Amino acid sequence: MPETVPSFSLVSQPWIPVLDLDGRRRPVSLTELFAQASELRAVAGDLPTQTAAILRLLLAILHRAVDGPEDENAWRDLWRRSDLPTAEITAYLDEFRERFDLLHPVTPFYQVADLHTQKHEEFGLTRLIADVPNNAPYLTTRLGPGLERLTPAEAAVWLVHCQAYDASGIKSGAVGDDRVSGGKGYPIGPGAAGSLGLVYLEGRTLRETLLLNLVALDNTYLRQNPERDSPVWERDPHRPAEEAERDRGPHGVLNLYTWQSRRIRLFGDVGGITGALVANGDRIAWPNLHLLEPMSRWRRSPNQEKKLKLPTVYLPALHDHTRSLWRGLASLLPTPAGKPGADAPASRPPGMSQWLARLRGEGLVDDGYRVTTRAVGVVYGNNMSVVDEVYHDALTMTVQAFDPAGPLAGTIVDSAVDAEAAVKALRGLAANLCRAGGGYGDRPDDPPAVAADRAAEVAYATLDVLFRQWLAGLDPTTDPTQARVEWQTQTQECVRRLGNELVRLSGPQAWAGRYVDQEKKKHMSSPLADTFFRAALRRALPLAAEPQTPSVPQEVPA
Repeated sequence: MPETVPSFSLVSQPWIPVLDLDGRRRPVSLTELFAQASELRAVAGDLPTQTAAILRLLLAILHRAVDGPEDENAWRDLWRRSDLPTAEITAYLDEFRERFDLLHPVTPFYQVADLHTQKHEEFGLTRLIADVPNNAPYLTTRLGPGLERLTPAEAAVWLVHCQAYDASGIKSGAVGDDRVSGGKGYPIGPGAAGSLGLVYLEGRTLRETLLLNLVALDNTYLRQNPERDSPVWERDPHRPAEEAERDRGPHGVLNLYTWQSRRIRLFGDVGGITGALVANGDRIAWPNLHLLEPMSRWRRSPNQEKKLKLPTVYLPALHDHTRSLWRGLASLLPTPAGKPGADAPASRPPGMSQWLARLRGEGLVDDGYRVTTRAVGVVYGNNMSVVDEVYHDALTMTVQAFDPAGPLAGTIVDSAVDAEAAVKALRGLAANLCRAGGGYGDRPDDPPAVAADRAAEVAYATLDVLFRQWLAGLDPTTDPTQARVEWQTQTQECVRRLGNELVRLSGPQAWAGRYVDQEKKKHMSSPLADTFFRAALRRALPLAAEPQTPSVPQEVPA
């Protein structure tokens, strides 16, 4: 009797965790996901990075199944449907069904079938799974010591995640890779998506999310090469060695969405995956890929311009994990085109933001439509060899915010700047109160600076809730000027209240004050610090209505 060849088809077997419109979480196959996309809320990975990595895979499939879409008219036809073109998607998946088999003996999905080290070693599953500095598995449902087996469905999710977000560091040395030295593969950087400040758009259903991120071929801000750009399953199977640069590209979004940062081999069968071999894959050079990669913000790099001897070089702008997303809205939303001959801007928004601006400008998305912008990133530590933190934030706003020519976009960005200016005034108050009470020094770790940082942290945490509520309340009928007045008023009330509390708690020593600069005879006390604070707050928020509450009475402490 012939031996049965193990198989786990990602096309027909459930493996992608999703959330339906009723809030139930369940796994679905690729075929089921596209057929049920209108009834699903979102992909729901254990980590935001899992969701982002799977979304990029789904977009590569959808791009190919619909041949683009070619232009805005083709995209509009997809948007107006009640479902996705399942017949075309199913036919496409059937054509490449063998390449989507996790356990295929020759072309296993996202793997190299005969990958091995010189000693034919098999390693534990912690090689596949993102880890934290203590080297414990970064899972929500499993603990490291008991991690001996994954189901094929679980392994498929972590496989996609590993290709996108695997940490850098020394890897297993695969036979056939001429970069290996002493049996080791030396660092080439993290997985492709790990180098991005990844941003994607989310709609009310998974169908809308996929379409909102499905950029048409005909656009002015992404350079696409349909003849050379293709996903990994349409190309010859990878070997252990790195592909030649002319072959690997990237040539467009399909290359990037399915980039093979690692050469991987899973060990196991349909009963469970018990081990993994992870070796170095294809490196990627990020300078000036802003015309190919639409899911990241970009920053201009003077150092790379000098090194590469190019007039302009852009690199992916990573998310600042210490800041909420709304504090960086200026680099997230599209900006008006610069004047001819002007210097290249210091930053560029994600191509997805520009795509949504175009959809809104052409009337393909209703003015009243609300979209959620999700930001995902990884903070790597120890020379990028471990995962320190996974960053995730989201903002829901009217689609009008993405119109660079509209007044609402400017109001939103200016209002975020208003909040920064108000917090700066509060920082000054906290530092002055500390000096008045006896603190001294100008270094970042001196008491006044520490007090200022602590006050700013509380202020941003409070303003975070207020800004998100204010932003979510904007709609096509909103008067931009009045909206900014309302925001400045809210901000003033919030920051003034925090300032009053700082003054109240500063104590009798700060009330009496002291000379903080003997040479200049500069005296600081809590009443004087409060006066400076209120003046600074008025300058920061000139549109705010006058406060209805009196200032803190400056009585002599008992």
